Amino acid sequence: TMLQEVESDKSPLQRQIDALTKQLGYVAMGAMIIVIAAGLVRGQDFGELFFLATAMAVAAIPTGMPTVVATLLSLGTQALARANAIVKNLTSVETLGSTSAICSDKTGTLTLNKMTAVSLTFGVNRYRVSGVGYSDEGHIQHVGGIGDVSLDPVLIPMALCSDAVIHNEELVGDPTEGALVVLAAKGNIDVEGTRNRYPRLAEVPFDSDYKFMATFHEMTDGDGNQVIRCFVKGAPDAVGARADTVRLSPGETAPFEQVRDRAREHNNQMAAEGLRVLALAQRDFDPATFSPRDDLFSMINGLTMLGMVGIVDPPRPEAREAIELARRAGIRVRMITGDHKVTAGAISQQLSIPGEAITGADLDTTSDEELLDRINDIGIVGRVSPEHKVRIVQSIQKTGAITAMTGDGVNDAPSLKAADIGIAMGITGTEVSKQAAEMILTDDNFATIVRAVQLGRTVYDNLLKFIRFQLITLFGYIILFIGAAAFNIADGTPLIALQILWINFAIDIALALSLGMDTSASDLMERSPRPSDASFIDRARAIRWTLFGLVMAFLTLLSPLLLVGRFDENAATLFRTLTLTTLAMTHLFTTLGSRNETDTVFSGEMLTNYRFYRKMGLSVLAMIVVTEIGFLQRIFSTTSLTFVQWMVSLAVASGMLWVMEIQKAIGRRRARISY
Repeated sequence: TMLQEVESDKSPLQRQIDALTKQLGYVAMGAMIIVIAAGLVRGQDFGELFFLATAMAVAAIPTGMPTVVATLLSLGTQALARANAIVKNLTSVETLGSTSAICSDKTGTLTLNKMTAVSLTFGVNRYRVSGVGYSDEGHIQHVGGIGDVSLDPVLIPMALCSDAVIHNEELVGDPTEGALVVLAAKGNIDVEGTRNRYPRLAEVPFDSDYKFMATFHEMTDGDGNQVIRCFVKGAPDAVGARADTVRLSPGETAPFEQVRDRAREHNNQMAAEGLRVLALAQRDFDPATFSPRDDLFSMINGLTMLGMVGIVDPPRPEAREAIELARRAGIRVRMITGDHKVTAGAISQQLSIPGEAITGADLDTTSDEELLDRINDIGIVGRVSPEHKVRIVQSIQKTGAITAMTGDGVNDAPSLKAADIGIAMGITGTEVSKQAAEMILTDDNFATIVRAVQLGRTVYDNLLKFIRFQLITLFGYIILFIGAAAFNIADGTPLIALQILWINFAIDIALALSLGMDTSASDLMERSPRPSDASFIDRARAIRWTLFGLVMAFLTLLSPLLLVGRFDENAATLFRTLTLTTLAMTHLFTTLGSRNETDTVFSGEMLTNYRFYRKMGLSVLAMIVVTEIGFLQRIFSTTSLTFVQWMVSLAVASGMLWVMEIQKAIGRRRARISY
């Protein structure tokens, strides 16, 4: 079953390579027929011609290209895993290289997810909170002149309407709840003792649809009466919409309408500071009429607002740099979060995420056509639901962008599935989100996404280098043999079959792999994203690579013609040895020229990649031993070359690199002029 799934899930690149291999196979077969036919006209033995033509076809037809491509993609997945990004299949590596839009959650991905409460309101007064992280060292500070007011009414719900546990400054549970628990402890609340005294009788769990959580406890009111007290925490707008009164101080309440504007002002101030704001409220019920089996959700109304908490989640230091790198790479980053749009906007300014800030409610009143027109201007979306995320992804995809989407919850699964690359969080992510995603971040870090895109681009760029080398040498083989047959050079057989196979298997494999495993180009993340349906060989490249193949064939025959002259029986071994050596050297220089389609090989970056040249050294060694070691000379019908012959062959073969460099220089000049 697994093998069937892999076979049926080929990427566009793999399908293009499969098709190209078949097309080039037909070309090579045609050349094979021409070589055999030309030899028969000259009276050569059919068996020898067939063996020769078959060897040429084996060398020319890139039959192993699909396998090599799959291997390089597989190596790409290993590199991604080392960079904390685990991809599920090979196609994801290719898609990553085409990514042009990233929709990222805020909490834990763009930020550290180490929540700390730094601001508190109780009634109409605002308090500052000192201390950082999950340590209870810190104080709640008030403005002078408001008196010594007990904050227990607003601190106790933080302890009871939360599930997080702090032990030795280590958090178990949700980071936001952890910040509330720490704040309660800073207000001298014994969290564990309070939970033991007032056990939870029932609860309404948090849901992104209604944006609050509620718990029920048996307590005593201010008059000493037994009550079932409901504590609610959630988004200020959701909790405020269900509140009728507000607690000003212990024993004093007022209609919420009287302070609604003041509460909204506090909320906006904290959100503008980049704080995540939660509201706390309560309501008492008669124990005689309360039952945990009642419709608890319908009871969450008529609340008494207690206060609000501002929680900071600092941006990751590396996130801003990663966003800037993505911008230079032509990748649009958007923040999609459940937080208030003002909060999200404040964080986005710190991270330099451009664009208009809207809310999920704005999306509800926007048609699909209007959203498509506006989507490129939107950079931040707050207060989103799972349906909103899917709609955003689909709108971005309609613009032609390859979209990555992050998520960690069960409700994120639809948007992860809808995206071209769904990215789940490995630390905070649920199993459902991980199953729906194509990639899992083991460190929950946004910078890892950009790093993964860079690796995806590197894999594709190296594949293109490999394909460029393969096709230039393929055209060189075909033109070499057709040219030799047409002009009757070396009786139409410039190389014997074993020499062809030696170049193909002993020399070219090391050269091709050195390209396929090359390092990233320095300008890789300065380029625009590659369209997913872009062909790796267009008309211009096909013409250019064919001309390079023509140059390769010409130079290969030029060296023996200069050094030996007329081909005859006495000079056949030397002629073919020089042909073999020069052809191998042109492959070597083609490898150097194929590392970059535009930049010169003489740049500092190209010259300092020692690993690349070590791999090439194997090919140089194979090139030397086949002409200088006795038993290999007998097997491959070669002979030793003099120093002058080596130097002439090297000088002639280097013309391959000079031609490629001249073409690059012309291309760079044209690009500057057009710019």
